[in-house]
Amino acid sequence: MTTVSSVGEAVARIAYISSDVVLSVQPTLARDSEFSKHLKDLVARKSPAVIAKEIPDVQSIRHNNDPFLSAFEPLRSGKLVSVTTPSSTLLTSVPHLYKLAQYPIVIHVSLHPLGLPDYSEITAIRQSGFSFLQSETLQEAQDIALTAHALAIKSGKGVIHFFDVSNSVEDNPIAVENEIFARALLETNAVRAYQSSRIGGSSLYVDDGRQATVTESDLPTISENSGQLDVTPPAEQSQSKGGSRDASSVGSSARESSVDSRPTISSMSSIDSLTTRTITSEDIYEYLSVIWSKFQSTTGRIYEAFEYTGPSNAESALFIFGSTGVFVDAIRGASSEDEFANIGIITARVYRPWFGTRLADSLPSSVNRIAVLEQIKRKTTKWGPVLLDILMSLKTGPSSAQAPLIVGHQLGHIEPATARQALRGIYQNLNSSSPIQNLEVGVSKPPAKSLADYVSEQPKVESAYLKILDQVFGDRLYMANRLEASDAGISASMAANPEFGFGSLLARTEHRQRFIGEVKVAAKTRDFVTDTPQTWLSKWALSAEDTKKSNSLAREVIARLSTDGSPLAYRLLASKPLFFKESQWLIGSDAWAYDLGNSGVHHVLASGANVNMLIIDSQPYSERAAADATRRKKDIGLYAMNFGNAYVASVAVYSSYTQVLEAMIEADRFDGPSVVVAYLPYNKEDDSPLTVLQETKKAVDLGYWPLYRWNPHNEENGSPNFSLDSERIKKELEEFLKRDNHLSQLMRRHPKFSANLSESYGSEVREMQKRSAKDAYDQMLEGLYGAPMTILFASDNGNAESLAKRLGSRGRARGLKTMVMAMDEYPLEDLSGEENVVMITSTAGQGEFPQNGRAFWDAVKGTADLDLSNIKFSVFALGDSHYWPRKEDKIYYNKPGKDLDIRIAFLGAHRLTEVGMGDDQDPDGYQTGYAEWEPKLWQSLGVDKVEGLPEEPPPITNEDIKIESNFLRGTIAEGLKDTSTGAIAASDQQLTKFHGTYMQDDRDLRDERKAQGLEPAYAFMIRCRLNGGVATPSQWLQMDAISSAYGNETMKMTTRQTFQFHGVVKGKLKPAMQAINKALMTTLAACGDVNRNVMVSALPTQSAYHKDVHQVSARISDHLLPATTAYHEIWLKDENDNKTQIAGNAVVDQEPLYGPTYLPRKYKITIAIPPHNDTDVYAHDVGLIAIQNAQGRLEGFNVLAGGGMGVTHNNKKTYPRTGSMIGYAPANKIHIVCEKIMLVQRDHGDRKNRKHARLKYTIDDMGVDVFRGKVEELLGYKFEEPRPFEFVSNIDTFGWQKDEFGLNHHTFFIENGRVEDTPEFPMKTGLREIAKVHKGEFRLTGNQHLCLSGVHDDDLDDIKTMMKEYKLDNLQFSGLRLSSSACVAFPTCGLAMAESERYLPVLITKLEQCLEENGLRQDSIVMRMTGCPNGCARPWLAEVAFVGKAFNTYNMYLGGGYHGQRLNKLYRSSIQEEEILGIMKPLLQRYALERQEGERFGDFTIRIGMIKPTTEGKTFHDDVAEAESDAEA
Repeated sequence: MTTVSSVGEAVARIAYISSDVVLSVQPTLARDSEFSKHLKDLVARKSPAVIAKEIPDVQSIRHNNDPFLSAFEPLRSGKLVSVTTPSSTLLTSVPHLYKLAQYPIVIHVSLHPLGLPDYSEITAIRQSGFSFLQSETLQEAQDIALTAHALAIKSGKGVIHFFDVSNSVEDNPIAVENEIFARALLETNAVRAYQSSRIGGSSLYVDDGRQATVTESDLPTISENSGQLDVTPPAEQSQSKGGSRDASSVGSSARESSVDSRPTISSMSSIDSLTTRTITSEDIYEYLSVIWSKFQSTTGRIYEAFEYTGPSNAESALFIFGSTGVFVDAIRGASSEDEFANIGIITARVYRPWFGTRLADSLPSSVNRIAVLEQIKRKTTKWGPVLLDILMSLKTGPSSAQAPLIVGHQLGHIEPATARQALRGIYQNLNSSSPIQNLEVGVSKPPAKSLADYVSEQPKVESAYLKILDQVFGDRLYMANRLEASDAGISASMAANPEFGFGSLLARTEHRQRFIGEVKVAAKTRDFVTDTPQTWLSKWALSAEDTKKSNSLAREVIARLSTDGSPLAYRLLASKPLFFKESQWLIGSDAWAYDLGNSGVHHVLASGANVNMLIIDSQPYSERAAADATRRKKDIGLYAMNFGNAYVASVAVYSSYTQVLEAMIEADRFDGPSVVVAYLPYNKEDDSPLTVLQETKKAVDLGYWPLYRWNPHNEENGSPNFSLDSERIKKELEEFLKRDNHLSQLMRRHPKFSANLSESYGSEVREMQKRSAKDAYDQMLEGLYGAPMTILFASDNGNAESLAKRLGSRGRARGLKTMVMAMDEYPLEDLSGEENVVMITSTAGQGEFPQNGRAFWDAVKGTADLDLSNIKFSVFALGDSHYWPRKEDKIYYNKPGKDLDIRIAFLGAHRLTEVGMGDDQDPDGYQTGYAEWEPKLWQSLGVDKVEGLPEEPPPITNEDIKIESNFLRGTIAEGLKDTSTGAIAASDQQLTKFHGTYMQDDRDLRDERKAQGLEPAYAFMIRCRLNGGVATPSQWLQMDAISSAYGNETMKMTTRQTFQFHGVVKGKLKPAMQAINKALMTTLAACGDVNRNVMVSALPTQSAYHKDVHQVSARISDHLLPATTAYHEIWLKDENDNKTQIAGNAVVDQEPLYGPTYLPRKYKITIAIPPHNDTDVYAHDVGLIAIQNAQGRLEGFNVLAGGGMGVTHNNKKTYPRTGSMIGYAPANKIHIVCEKIMLVQRDHGDRKNRKHARLKYTIDDMGVDVFRGKVEELLGYKFEEPRPFEFVSNIDTFGWQKDEFGLNHHTFFIENGRVEDTPEFPMKTGLREIAKVHKGEFRLTGNQHLCLSGVHDDDLDDIKTMMKEYKLDNLQFSGLRLSSSACVAFPTCGLAMAESERYLPVLITKLEQCLEENGLRQDSIVMRMTGCPNGCARPWLAEVAFVGKAFNTYNMYLGGGYHGQRLNKLYRSSIQEEEILGIMKPLLQRYALERQEGERFGDFTIRIGMIKPTTEGKTFHDDVAEAESDAEA
C-alpha cells in the first residue's frame, strides 16, 4: 500500500503503529466502524508497529459495553493505549475520563452522527483534563493523530483527537505515514522505559490521586513509578518556568493542584535541587511547539494552536467549531464580487488547553468582526462554550478595547449548494449595525441519506429469548424497550436504558389503573346499546388484578363490546390491550451489568414494583474476560438476590430450553421485581447458532454461567429458595464450595488477585497432576537398573498410545527404566534433564497434533530457551499417505512427527534414529514401518541383543472381552457404582454397546475441561430397540419425558427408525433404562455384535399391508434377540430381586444362536415395501423386499445379503457394498432365513480383523454362490427365484395421505431427526401435545422423519389446528432439504472427524438461492452427510454426499442412485465449504439446463462424465475422479 484514502484509515494506521493496545469501539461486532476494518487488516497482515514490541493487541468492543473500562489494566501494566471511537461514547464515560486524563492514552474520536456531528460531545467534556486536538483534512488527520501520540508520550497525559469525517470525503489520497519520522517523533527510547514500569491502582471510580508530573533537573528524567514520561530537554524546561500562563481548563483544574502522593524516582533522589510538579498548559504548549517544529522541518507542513487562513487584510473572520468543508470550498470558489470573498477562517487546532493569548496573535490586525459558528445540538446555556472562550480571550486584558466585535451563530447542516447563501447571511448579520446573536444557520436535522449514529443492534440469535417470551405470553406480552420500538422524541440508545423502560412501565401501570376506573364507571352507565357489556365489564372489573381471571374474561369482554356498536364501546375498545393483565418486561443487555448501567437496575429492584427484567449477557467465556479485573461486570443475579425481594434466574437457551420456559413463567407469576439473566454468548452479532451453542456449553459446563432459579417466596411453602439447574456442576458443588471458602480468604487478603484466582486454579491443578504423575514414575523406577527411557505419546484413536505402552513393556524387559506418559501430562521443564526420550504421535485433522499432545507441541514450538543438548531422542509417527491425495497437501502426511523431530533436534537433542514413519497404506498398516524402526532404537540404546526375553501376551481384542464377559456382564454393575468418575472401564465400554448404550464425551468441551484440569464431560448415548419404528402415543410421551428428565432435552430419530437419547450422565443411566422398560420398550441389542433394530417401510397408504410386514419384523426381532439375562440383572432388577447374580459363575447363561462370543460384527436387517425404498434395503447385511399377493397382502420376500456402509478413509481394503440378491422366501419362513444367514456369518466371519468382519466381506471372500449354498445347507432347501419388483424412490412422502380404511396419515419433516424445542420452532412441545390426544400410532421413518398414523376424520381438524399452532404443518422446504440426511457427529460421536447434523442444514441454506435461480427448488436431490466414513446416514448411496475427513473438511462423492440401488464414487477429496459451493453451484445450474426428461441428479453426473458408475463394492475405489497419489511430496 502506498496511499491512504480515508480519515478512518489514516487514524487507524497511526493508532496501530503508536500503541501497545488499541481499543476499537464498534457499533456492533459484526459491523465495522470507520477504523475497525483497517485495524483488522493490519493485524491480519501482521504489519510491524513502532511502539508495540510485537503485533499490537487490537480489541474490538461494542460501543454500549463501557469500552473505556478496558483501558485501565493495560495502562497500569505499562502499555500505551489508544482508543478509536465514535463521539457517542464520551458522555457516558465521563467518570472514566477524569481518571484516564492522567495516563498517556490517546482517544481518536469520530464525531457523530455522520452528516451533522454534534460538537457538544466535545465541549461537554472539556474540563476532564485531556488535551484536545482537532483535524479537518485527510493530511491533517494523519499528522494530528501522530501529534496526539507524541504529546501523550511527552506529557504523560491523555489526548483526545477529534474530527468530522465529512470534511475530508473529497480529499485526494495521501502517502502512508513515514515510519522513520514516526519512530523519531514518538521517542521510542523513553517509551521502552515506560513499558517496563508498572503503575499501581485498582480503583475505577474513586480518584486515587494520580497526576501527570514533570521532574525538573539538569538532565531529562523518566518518572517510572508514576508512569509519566518526561523527556523534556533542559533548555525546554528552563523556558517553561518563565512567561505567563494562559487560562486553561487543564491548568485551572482542581485536580492539577494536587500532588501525586506516591513516591517517584525523582522524589527519592538525594539532590535537593530536583523538583516534581504537575504538567501545566504551558508545558503542553511547549511540547506541541517542539513536535510541530519537527513536522515543519521534515514535511514543510505548519501547525499552530489557532490557525488563520484568508487574506492578510481581512476585516471579518469566521471562527468555526464545526464542519468546515463546505465553507472552505465556497470561499475558495468566491468571485471578487461576492461580499464574503475576503473573509478569513479561524480554526482551533488545539481546543484544550485553551491558549487564549495566542488566539489574538494568530489574527491579522485588520480583523474587527468575528462570527463564531458552533455546531452544538445540546445547548444548555444561552451562550455557546466556544463563544464564551473567545470572549474571555479577546474581551479581557489590556487590549480589550481594540478587540473585534464577536457575534455567535448556531451552525446546522448546510448543503454545498446553499453554502454561498449561508455565508452571505452570516456576513450580512456580522456587518449589520445590530447583529443578531445566536442566529441559526442551516437546518437542525441532517439529511435522510446521512449515516445513522451508533445504536444498539439486535443480533439474529438474540431474538431467541424474545420469541420465547412471545410464545409463552402471547397477547399478554408487553416489552417496554425492545430495540425496534419507536418512542417519539427518544433516541434508540436512551430507550434502551433501564431507567427509561422502568418509567415507561410505571406510566403504563398507571394508565391501566385509570382504565380500570373508567370500566367501573362504564359498567354503571346506560350508554350501551344492550345490557350485555355491563354484565361482562362488571365481572372483569372485579377480577382486573387477577392475571388468570382477567385474561380469561378479556376476550369475552372485547367480543361483547365489538358487537355493541355504541360510542362508549368504541372508546373502551381503543384501549383493548389494557383488558389483559400484561406480562411486562424490560429487555436489557450486559451493558446494564457494568457500573454505569447498574443504577437503573438498582431503581427497579429497590422500587419493589412488579416488573420483569430480561437481561441478555453476550460475553463469551474467555480467559481474557476472566483475567481482566477491570472488565468484570457486576453479577446482576447475585446483586438482585441480595435485595431479598426479587425473583432471580440465570438461564441459557442453548443449554436448557425447558429451564428458560420455567424461569419466565415463574418470573411472571412472582409478585415483585424479577430478574432473568439470560446467556447468549457471541463474538459477532451475526455468529451462527452453532457457535453460540458451543460457547454456551463451555460456559455452563465449567460453571462460568451456572443455571439456577431463586424465589424468596418458596420458603413460605416449605420449598428451598434456591434451585441449581446446571446438571453437571451439581455433583461438583461440594468440592467447589470447599475451594471457594479457601479462595475467599485469599481474596480478602489479596484483593488485586481476586479476578485471577479462579482461572489460575485450573492451571495449578493441571501442573500438580503432571508433577504427581512424574514423581510417582520416578519413585517407582528408583529401584530399577539400566538406562532410563522416557516415552511420550500423543494419540487420538489409541494406536499411538498402545504402541507407546507396548514399547515401554519391551524396554523394561530389556532392562531399561521406562516411563510412559501422554505428552500433555509431562512437565516440560523436566525434559532437558532426561537421558533418552522416545516420542510417538499419530496425525489428527489437517496435519495437526492429537488432542493430548497439542499443549506439549505448542510449548516446544514456542520456546527458544529449552536446552536439550544432553538428551538423545527418537520419534515415530503414524499417518496415512493416501489421506491427502493432492500433491500440494502431502505435507500433512505424518506432519506432527516430522515437525517434532526437526524441532527437538533444533533445540540441541541428538537423534537415536531417524524419524520412523507408520503408514496405514502399508500391508500391515503402521506396523510395517514400526517393525523397521523399533530394532534400530534398541540397537542405538545398546539393548538389541538381550536374550531370554519373555513372550508378549497378545493384545486384548473385542473377542477376548466378549468371551470373558460372562455373557455381557463384565464389570458394568461395579462401574455404575463408581462415583469418582463419569466414565466406565474400557472393556465395559465395549460391552455396554450390547445393552444399547455408548459412552461418549462432549467434544465441544474437551479443550476447556482439559484446560481446567477436569476429566472429559462423559455422558452416554442410549438407543432404543423399536421394531419397524412403530410407537404408541403413550410410548412417545414416555420417550419425551425420558429425554427431558435424563438426557439433554432432545430426542434423535435415527436412520434405523428408533429413538436415541444423548447427554445421559452415568448416575442417570440406570433410571433411564428402567424408564424405557416401563414404556414396554428395551435397549437390549440396539447396538453391539448382534442383530439390531429391524427396519420397515413406513407405508402410510396401505395400513393392512404395513401391519403384515410389521408383524414379520417383530417375529424376526424377537427370534434373534440375545438370551442373556445380564440386561435384566444390571439395569432392571430392584433391591429385592435375589434370584440372579451379576458377577461370578453362579448363574450360567446360554446363547443358543450367538454363543459366548456373539457375532464378529454388527448385523442389520431391513424391510422395504416397493415401490418405496425408504429404508435403503441395499445398504444392510440383510435386505428384505416385501412381495405382495393378488389380494394386496404380504406373500413373501426377495432376500438381499451382504450390504454394508462402513469404510476407513483411503484404506482400499474397506469399501461400502450393496446387497446381493440371494433369492425368494415365503413370509412364514423368513425369520429362519435371517437366522441361517446370521449363523453362516457367525461361523465364517473374520474375528481377527474387525475392519474385515462384516458380512459383506464374508460374502466377497466366499463368493455369492458359495455363500448362498451354505445358507441353503442350513435351511435344508433352496431359495426360490426372486419375484419382480420396482423401486421409484428412497425418500419420504410428506404431508397428508389416506389409507385404504380412510384413515389419515401425515409425515412431518424433522430435519436430521432431531426432535427439540427452539425459540423459532417448538417442535418437541407440539408433538408432545399431539401425542396426548392422538389415537393412532407414530411411525419413525428410515430417513429420520415422523409419520403420524391413523388419524380419524373426526379428529382431523383438531390435529391440524394443533399442527398449525406449533408450526408442524410447514412443508415449504426445498426438495434438496427434504431429501437430505445427516448423522449426529459432533459433539457427541467419538468417531466424528467433522460436523454433520449441525452443518448440513447450513450448507443447504447456502445452496438454496442457487436452486431457486435455476428452477430446482422443488426437485428432489438426495444429499447426505456424515462426520466420518462409518456411514451411519448411508452416504455412499446418496446422489451427492459429504463425508467428514477433518475439521471443516470433507470428501465429496457423486453418482449414487436415486432409488438407493447404486453406490456413488469419490469426486473430490479434502475440500471445505468454499470449494464445495464452487463445485455445487455450477453443477446445479448445468443440471437444470442439460438434464433429460425425468433424469435424476446422480444419473446426470454419470452421463455427462463427471463421475463413473460404481458397479459393485469392490470397484468403489476404482476410476475415482480425483486420483490418489502414492508418492509423498
